Amino acid sequence: MNGEGIIGLLIFLVIAVVCFVIYFLPTIIAFKKERDNKVSILALNLFLGWSLIGWVVSLVWALKEV
Repeated sequence: MNGEGIIGLLIFLVIAVVCFVIYFLPTIIAFKKERDNKVSILALNLFLGWSLIGWVVSLVWALKEV
């Protein structure tokens, strides 16, 4: 593999990790804040996070103060 291929692969991996973190941001927040319903937020984020509505709902749910 030449230098161009390695740089392209690294760029792809960085973008993939950033997208993964953004997608699971509501779940990460819920686990950091130790929410009682963190598993439910994870399930909602996992199964409906692909739709913008599901992602926003899970984010609001994770940020909501008890």
